[in-house]
Amino acid sequence: MSSFSTRALTLLSSVFGACGLLLVGVAVSTDYWLLMEEGIVLQQNQTTEVKMALHSGLWRVCFVAGPEKGRCVASEYFTEPEIEITTENTANILKMVRTATPFPMVSLLFVFTAFVISNIGHIRPQRTILAFVSGIFFILSGLSLVVGLVLYISSINDEVMNRPREPEQFFHYRYGWSFAFAASSFLLKEGAGVMSVYLFMKRYAEEELYRPHPALYRPRMSDCSDYSGQFLHPDSWPPPQRGRSASEVSSDISIQLNQTPPQPPPKGELPTHLPLHLPLST
Repeated sequence: MSSFSTRALTLLSSVFGACGLLLVGVAVSTDYWLLMEEGIVLQQNQTTEVKMALHSGLWRVCFVAGPEKGRCVASEYFTEPEIEITTENTANILKMVRTATPFPMVSLLFVFTAFVISNIGHIRPQRTILAFVSGIFFILSGLSLVVGLVLYISSINDEVMNRPREPEQFFHYRYGWSFAFAASSFLLKEGAGVMSVYLFMKRYAEEELYRPHPALYRPRMSDCSDYSGQFLHPDSWPPPQRGRSASEVSSDISIQLNQTPPQPPPKGELPTHLPLHLPLST
């Protein structure tokens, strides 16, 4: 059961990471983050006439109605583009959303790094730390993206609230599918990050379960002596003694046989080499 759950987490984290990388890549490279329309209201029949309509992304603005219809202009971050926009507030919106552009780019870099590290960790599961590192990068990528989305929304809302209310003019805006892809990518990357961290915890717990106890590697039997248990190490054993040859053994036997046995002492005399322990007669 544990092996099945580990494989399921590995598969899900890979799928979530790949989908998150794909969605944020599509969102950053397309220009359907914001769709805007503005025009006038005809008082005779209460109909509207669109004066300008556009869709914009992080890098380009494309006009679908108005004097600039059919024209796409790259978003200039250092110079003002030569385009004709109906109102100043619309131009301010296009300027303010540029402040959110770096965060999706950083998010894309983080999620690509996390995806590469995650796949290396799946190929080499013994490197447990890679799952944790990839999870951190997935989470950082999601946080960077959500900061960019919040800045993007707040910039638009500030300009819309400051827009003058005139009954003969109308203004509509909505978020496009590129924005939806970016928001969905945030959820997928956070899910991949959580699953990667949880996968790291499971692998680490399994390693600790099958790892021998550290006491088995400790030669010391007690803390009171530095030499207790030293003979558990083969390095501390004395070297084996060399066996004696047959000639040495035979020479020792001949020497013992040739030795003259000691002569018994004369009668009435005690041997001098024995100590006297006889009690004195009274």
